[in-house]
Amino acid sequence: MKRRSLLQSVGGFSLSALPFVNAFAQSKTLKISHQFPGGTIREGDFRDRLVRMFSAEVEKRTKGDLKFEIYPGSSLMKTNAQFSSMRKGALDMALIPLSYAGGEIPEVNIGLMPGLVVSYEQAYSWKNKPVGAELNRLLLEKGIVLISWIWQAGGVASRTKPIVDPEDAKGMKVRGGSREVDMILKEAGAAVVTLPSNEIYAAMQTGAMDAAMTSSTSFISFHLEEVAKALTTGRKGAYWFMFEPLMMSKAIFDALPQDQRNAIMAVGAEMEKFALEAAKKDDIEVANVYQKAGAKVVDLNAASIKKWQAIARETAWKDYAGKNAGCAKLLALAEQTL
Repeated sequence: MKRRSLLQSVGGFSLSALPFVNAFAQSKTLKISHQFPGGTIREGDFRDRLVRMFSAEVEKRTKGDLKFEIYPGSSLMKTNAQFSSMRKGALDMALIPLSYAGGEIPEVNIGLMPGLVVSYEQAYSWKNKPVGAELNRLLLEKGIVLISWIWQAGGVASRTKPIVDPEDAKGMKVRGGSREVDMILKEAGAAVVTLPSNEIYAAMQTGAMDAAMTSSTSFISFHLEEVAKALTTGRKGAYWFMFEPLMMSKAIFDALPQDQRNAIMAVGAEMEKFALEAAKKDDIEVANVYQKAGAKVVDLNAASIKKWQAIARETAWKDYAGKNAGCAKLLALAEQTL
């Protein structure tokens, strides 16, 4: 029906004057996408659990005006399409490694910059430091709202020997996870393999890749212990941490009523405590999983971390800062947190 006809059929009243129409207009279902295995609110990959916890709490606080549909395992769209889809307003929300968007926005590679973040305490401090304010400003400008800050320590799973020091990577085919991590691997003499974390298993199984860097949670969720003979954990320190936030399309966010926007931001912030505790727990649990599977499990030490950090300063950091003024500014602000 045309709008005029519809108004006439209800006696000329405006639509907002009709309670049932107004309630319908305010109710909205948002889609959340991620690449990780699906589970339940109590069991499974903590990133999937976090999304489910977030959804349930926001729905509760908005009295059902906001509902959510969750699409794990890249079941809604391809992994690398999620970020640009949010920018366009074609996807409501996603939980993804921010560095996956580095080809689109070079500045966001700061979220997986080797040697720049070396502890969870430093990582989570970014949110309330100038570097966090600048990153948040940049993403808003690009059409993205940061909802939950989530960081994870990185490790290395290998089909052959453990990779601890840079010289251990020489001659191996390794997945780094970002352009900057790839740079330090190349400097160490490794051949770089580029693919999303949910494709690591197949590549290692076929021998197309010798080793992979990813988070403890992904090492567990993707069952890489079935194809790995060695694991270097991040439980006692790491030379890279991955920023993997829950994000939302700014176009979708801005279209919501203020009370719903407030609920989303409040719950998103509350999820960060769960994320930190879960990530640390997985850093320990991954060692148990791989030891049980018969893999050799080793940890990084301070000397090894400094070796990787020294390479990163001369390669990845310099390359990143030279990209543009925005990258240089973010790096300088991030260095203030070291």
